Amino acid sequence: MADVKKATDGPEPYDAAALDFEQLPDAHDDFINEADFLEFAKALQAPELSPSAEDVTLPPPEPRKFITALNDWRPIHQRVRRRRRHKKPPRRGKDETREGFFYGLLKWPFLTGVFVWLAVLSVGYVLTRFYIYTYEHWVTWRGRRQRLRAQLQEADSYEEWIRGAQELDTYLRNDQWKENPEYAYYDSKTVHRVHRQMVTLREQAEAQEGGTENGGAVEELRALVEACMKNNFVGFENPRLYSETYYGTKDLVQQFIDEAEKSLSFLLRTTQLDSESKRALFKHLSSNFGRTALCLSGGATFAYYHFGVAKALLDAALLPEVITGTSGGALVAALLGTRTDEELKKLLVPALANRINACHDSTMTWIMRWWKTGARFDSVDWAQRSAWFTRGSMTFKEAYQRTGRILNVSCVPSDPHSPTILANYITSPDCVIWSAVLASAAVPGILNPVVMMKKNKDGTLSPYSFGHKWKDGSLRTDIPLKALNLHFNVRFSIVSQVNPHINIFFFSSRGSVGRPVTHRRGRGWRGGFIGSAAEQTIKLDLNKWLKVLRHLELLPRPLGQDWSEIWLQRFSGTITIWPKSILSDFYYILTDPTPERLARMIRVGQQSAFPKLKFIGNRAKLEHIIQQGRRQLRPRGIQDDISPALSEEDLQSLLKRTKSVASEHNPSYPRSGSESSSSAGPSRPSSPVNMPLGFTFRSRKNPSIPARLITGRQNDDQSTPDSPSLGHRLSGWWSSLSPQQQADHAQPQPRPFNPSLTSPPPASPHLNSNRPSSMIELHDDSDGDDALADFGDAGKRWDDGHGDADGGAEDYEGGFVGDDEAENEDEGEGEGEGGDESMGVGLGLGE
Repeated sequence: MADVKKATDGPEPYDAAALDFEQLPDAHDDFINEADFLEFAKALQAPELSPSAEDVTLPPPEPRKFITALNDWRPIHQRVRRRRRHKKPPRRGKDETREGFFYGLLKWPFLTGVFVWLAVLSVGYVLTRFYIYTYEHWVTWRGRRQRLRAQLQEADSYEEWIRGAQELDTYLRNDQWKENPEYAYYDSKTVHRVHRQMVTLREQAEAQEGGTENGGAVEELRALVEACMKNNFVGFENPRLYSETYYGTKDLVQQFIDEAEKSLSFLLRTTQLDSESKRALFKHLSSNFGRTALCLSGGATFAYYHFGVAKALLDAALLPEVITGTSGGALVAALLGTRTDEELKKLLVPALANRINACHDSTMTWIMRWWKTGARFDSVDWAQRSAWFTRGSMTFKEAYQRTGRILNVSCVPSDPHSPTILANYITSPDCVIWSAVLASAAVPGILNPVVMMKKNKDGTLSPYSFGHKWKDGSLRTDIPLKALNLHFNVRFSIVSQVNPHINIFFFSSRGSVGRPVTHRRGRGWRGGFIGSAAEQTIKLDLNKWLKVLRHLELLPRPLGQDWSEIWLQRFSGTITIWPKSILSDFYYILTDPTPERLARMIRVGQQSAFPKLKFIGNRAKLEHIIQQGRRQLRPRGIQDDISPALSEEDLQSLLKRTKSVASEHNPSYPRSGSESSSSAGPSRPSSPVNMPLGFTFRSRKNPSIPARLITGRQNDDQSTPDSPSLGHRLSGWWSSLSPQQQADHAQPQPRPFNPSLTSPPPASPHLNSNRPSSMIELHDDSDGDDALADFGDAGKRWDDGHGDADGGAEDYEGGFVGDDEAENEDEGEGEGEGGDESMGVGLGLGE
């Protein structure tokens, strides 16, 4: 973890080896298949099947009239004089909501006034942030603390950063805060009591390990761990616990996490619990504790800061399995999701800039293209240049099978009525990754909406989702936390946020993880109380007026897009990392980076992630053991999310049986009371399915011998050939009755329950006598109560077995997904993706 592996594994950004292009894996392989891109070009030129935003707002076209006449002198239409202009009927406009008179009268004056006020607030916010910066620079950071802070910022590796952070904590006396267990943002008494009880039970259970009789300590430890290993149990994962020091948290919290790791490891390896109990325990822990995801935001070339964040997590062995990216972040996520750890250690270097060449066109070339097509870049050219990052036409399922990482790309449909999609190996397993990356980066005016492609069984490509077109995911879901929680039970999110229009609003008045407030030794406010109060007031006022414009539908929609969503959506997570950009980044916002510029961005991304690694490492300790237990205890019969009802041996036996029966025209069946017919054994233990109500697999030693139906009646030993299915048995029984008996059975009559009549009567001896018996026969081995109990157990085993194979998609109790950093966890809005109740707008939750 982060505390054990402090030094980085790959070369440093400014090392000579990091600038050598020849050291990159697959440096000279373009992974380009010309046939795939020809299909992509054809799909782009195909007619649009779904309506665009412009088509929805335009009035419906009038049908064309075919003018004809009876002859040259008798036209069928009467000549109508031309109407005067002032009597011309008004053309149906874009009034979708049927606004009234005052809406049209006050819309533009009100909109102009709000824009003027927003401009005033923006200027005030910039001045407030400048005042806070000046206050901290001249009042807070002086003397030795300034020198220690500069030393911390110049650290090239995580090991050096830890030494500098500990020195700064010692000088600021933050160690005293660690030793005191009391804190207002978690339940210290409960944590202390649970920690002490967990230590006692684990030591007792270890002492009883290997004994003849298992004591009750392991069961008590199991119940205690099951009760407390939940996401943010009594607040022990509150980000505020890591926001008072530069490195570490409360000593009590750290001891609780270390002891929980030891207890989980003991429960995984102990022999006092059977495999079924362990599997149920770790499945329950996985559902409650959740998983961690790395979310990479959009931001054009600002997204290259993500390389440094990913490198810091990779070198500390903390890179999550679930990775999502949007727009520019989708390109970085595609590289992380299609390469192994060994390959990434060699790829996340400045020499990677030689492969980033999407903006190679000259100024005159892209101006002419934009004038003709309305987009600066060509879709096919971008597809070819992004294929190297995705290892060619690799699909999401193939990437998951190669690396074990779950790659997600957020895309927005061009159709304004369709919901967004989070493409991954579950929702779109055959979708080609480079097409999803292009769709997620298709910003209006930069890249036209594109068609996503899917890979067929023969390896060729075809349009995905009926050829509908998709565009930039940042327009509605930059950080898809709700979808990640739905598909993969993600409850802890690491967000790398680099959107230039959002980063300026990320400010935490009481400090963030690994960046405490040094004013008044952590008890003060950044910039003083007046500065922090002014910053929060102006930011919330900006947020309020943007919401007013959206809910009153006053904002125009250029290019058919509701642009308010780029401000009014959630941009933060449990941990939010925002690398500091410089002014020159805005100048190169649509320019390929040079190796020197990429080296600086990687270094800045690493340093911005160093303060968060301790918090992430503590979370990863527990999650790693829980996921390890899930993998080790998963039944072997379940593979690749599918549990077949029949094994391969059963299918082969069934095929042989069918062939043998087909070769015999009149097979002779033994009587049901014969010796051969009673050779049915119990259900096979190797079968992955336990059939309910006494279903058993019949023996395959005598394939020509059919099984019989035991109904519990006295005539079971008569010569009654059996039918291969229950439906044929019932039909035969019905046809064997007299007309009066059929009429009596057809009329519903109240009758008392009789257990002896729960099974159907025997089949008629004159029907289906030459049919082979089925592999699965109904065999009532027990009474009604036991049979129902067996049914419940079988259903439970089937549910447990099938649920283990989803690779992380768990049933969970809905609710809050991903706490906000610092003080923002009790905002009362819902978490939406493009809806009216969007949680945590960028202006409201930023730090």
